[in-house]
Amino acid sequence: MKRVIINAYQIGLVFKRDVYKRMLTEGTYWIGFSEELIYANKFDPFNPPQELNIYLQDPALAAALHVVEVKDNEIALQYENGLLKKVLTPGRYAYWKSLIEYQFVHADISKIDITEALDRATLLSKHVMPYVRSYTVESYEQALLFVDGKYTQTLSGGTYLWWKNNIPVHIAKTDTRQLQLEINGQEILTKDKAGLRINAWVQYRVTDIIKALLQNKEYERQLYITVQLALREYVAALSFDELLEKKDNIRLNVDVAELGVEVLAIGIRDIILPGEMKDIMNQVLVAEKKAQANIIMRREETASTRSLLNTAKLMEDNPMLFKLKEMEYVEKIAEKINSISVSGNGVLIDQLRQIFVTQK
Repeated sequence: MKRVIINAYQIGLVFKRDVYKRMLTEGTYWIGFSEELIYANKFDPFNPPQELNIYLQDPALAAALHVVEVKDNEIALQYENGLLKKVLTPGRYAYWKSLIEYQFVHADISKIDITEALDRATLLSKHVMPYVRSYTVESYEQALLFVDGKYTQTLSGGTYLWWKNNIPVHIAKTDTRQLQLEINGQEILTKDKAGLRINAWVQYRVTDIIKALLQNKEYERQLYITVQLALREYVAALSFDELLEKKDNIRLNVDVAELGVEVLAIGIRDIILPGEMKDIMNQVLVAEKKAQANIIMRREETASTRSLLNTAKLMEDNPMLFKLKEMEYVEKIAEKINSISVSGNGVLIDQLRQIFVTQK
């Protein structure tokens, strides 16, 4: 016989010729020389060297264990004293009943939706996250959820969590903010056969995500073609001069309701002329400016002549005004003369007096 001691937090398993015989708890025992003792720590999981069912046939040992069975389509969240410690995959597990309080929460991961009472923090923890699919839809987006290739629901802004399994899940998202589409390099003939290259833009917003993504393929491409054709029809109905007048306020007949979008505004950014047309336009512009300059000059000449005529009429009716005008011109002449040399008889003096002295 040999003496063995089992401490407070130990379990002794007695084997004879590799066959389990009995369990020993805290205390001192005598066992035979042909028997072998294996110590187990109560705070560690019980991992027997043989099939667990062999040990569970011992009622004392079965009563000392927590046995957890996780099915093929499940995981089990293991909590110790209220704290999540690990995730158990399909299999059979045994834990000693001790000071540690164990709790196990089973989750069926064969489905998509998470119906178990698990908070977001738990689902996003490092232990559970490998078994969870996470998708984020921004606040300015909408999304369509497809499960196994079938549309199931429309998602608004937020973070969505589903169990990760072999069922395919697809998210199709679209931006619901105001968007802009460029329509550049459109070569179009006007009503008067002027060949132009036009760059345009259209502002739009997605209003029905189901129509845009589910009922239409490449709705942006379809919107581009629809606006392109409407622009060509609009330009072809106008002459070149009419187009220049209306380019900042165009009105296109665009029906895009079936695309699930709303057109907010359409505009022409650039009208590019070919080389010959550009030279002609420059000549027309120069001619117009010259004509405008001539009109202004004629207008000023007419106004000046009219002013002179009014002055002449006033001076004709008022001799004193005529004399003052003479004095004004003499003063202007005198400003430009530095000195005057006078020679001659008294007749010259009388003539100057006649100029500067008013006759009574």
